[in-house]
Amino acid sequence: MTPVSSRTSDDLWPPLPYAEWKDTLHAIHMWTQVVGKIRLALTPLMNHWWNSTLYVTPRGLTTSLIPNGSDAFQIDLDFVEHLLVIETSGGGRSSIALGSMSVAAFYRQVLETLAGLGVPDPRITPVPTEVAEAVPFLEDTAVRPYDREQVRRLHAVLIGTQLVFDHFRADFLGKASPVQFFWGGFDLASARFSGRRAPPYTGGSAPNVHIHVMHEAYSHELIAAGFWPGRDDLPQPEFYSYAIPAPPGLADATIRPASARWDNARGEFILPYDAVRTEDDPAAAVLAFLQSTYDVAADLGRWDRPLLEERVACDCDPSIVHGNGSPR
Repeated sequence: MTPVSSRTSDDLWPPLPYAEWKDTLHAIHMWTQVVGKIRLALTPLMNHWWNSTLYVTPRGLTTSLIPNGSDAFQIDLDFVEHLLVIETSGGGRSSIALGSMSVAAFYRQVLETLAGLGVPDPRITPVPTEVAEAVPFLEDTAVRPYDREQVRRLHAVLIGTQLVFDHFRADFLGKASPVQFFWGGFDLASARFSGRRAPPYTGGSAPNVHIHVMHEAYSHELIAAGFWPGRDDLPQPEFYSYAIPAPPGLADATIRPASARWDNARGEFILPYDAVRTEDDPAAAVLAFLQSTYDVAADLGRWDRPLLEERVACDCDPSIVHGNGSPR
């Protein structure tokens, strides 16, 4: 595997201490829930809820294309100019300044802006999911801070993580998810699939989530990994990796880097973000975590790794491809 070129400066892997920005994090989390629920409400169900997720961009997060009858629109959270931008296929464009405000005010502004662009009320369920205290959006009237520097740091971490995860995903030939942002848990994640159905899901569920969501998410065997910035009961940013179902012996496996470990209470491997950012090569440390946790889970789970990972040889002239392996 070709190493990911990486920078070790604070510009790419900056400090992200949970306690210093948790109020800003809460605000952005609720904003992404509003935006994500709009995408979920208006798009056809894709396996494992992939139609609901957001995607990292050079400027922040996006819904990508959302249908609106015979037209379409897109919602972007721009963390460079600190705007929420809505654009339509008919040429319409409106924006909302991101700053200190309540969730209720944000929710109302989004619906009003959509209506002004000719997008009907998407009729989302206006209550957050996967959070312990699910305050309905219109009842969440406390003004939340918006720290632009902390938002810039989050965006840098999401970009760095996306680049490493994209590189890791490229080596897998089986079914794999996009690298996508799940607004429920506020994590950036990707999953690989064995090609086999999983046993009926009998594990726990995140707070304020219907069990059917979990059944759909974990209908097939997978090994997933991701990054999240933490929450009150787990107040540190981390990378994580887990398998569904977890094969026997997974908890005792040896993984890399040395700062990674198995968390028995959560049933997954974790790698503290603060340990990553102090590595000589943070991107290489994340890649080692992804590869080593996948290796042990796939081997213990008896995945057909040659089928899923080995490219078919051909008699092609190698001069027809670029150095990055892409056809001209």
